[in-house]
Amino acid sequence: MTRLFTRSLSEHLLPVICCESIVIIAWVLSLLTLLSMLVIQLERLAAPEVMSVNTYAQSHKEFIAAEQALIECEQHISNITVLENPTCQIQSVGKNLWLISSRSKPRLEVLVFQDEKTNIATRLNWRQKFE
Repeated sequence: MTRLFTRSLSEHLLPVICCESIVIIAWVLSLLTLLSMLVIQLERLAAPEVMSVNTYAQSHKEFIAAEQALIECEQHISNITVLENPTCQIQSVGKNLWLISSRSKPRLEVLVFQDEKTNIATRLNWRQKFE
């Protein structure tokens, strides 16, 4: 009788093991699918952030370049012919008042007072000009 029980158990054990292994494989595949979807979602969320950081860095560089152009023109306001290729526009807006604006974007404007006696330019205000 023991032999009958052992033989019947071994006959039924193989299909059970086969079904359990299929369930385990399906479970592992579903976990891998979920992990791959998580990676895809993380990439979708990270891409705009990377673009935002790059845009911020680029605009910061352009802002510094425009400010440097204004400083250069401000330093040579008494003798503008010194500048070979002026990167800014200079307009007189009154007695010893000059409006200097950058040509590059972002467009910055400064109002400068130039002292007649010392030829020192003093920045009164600045603004970003939007188009």
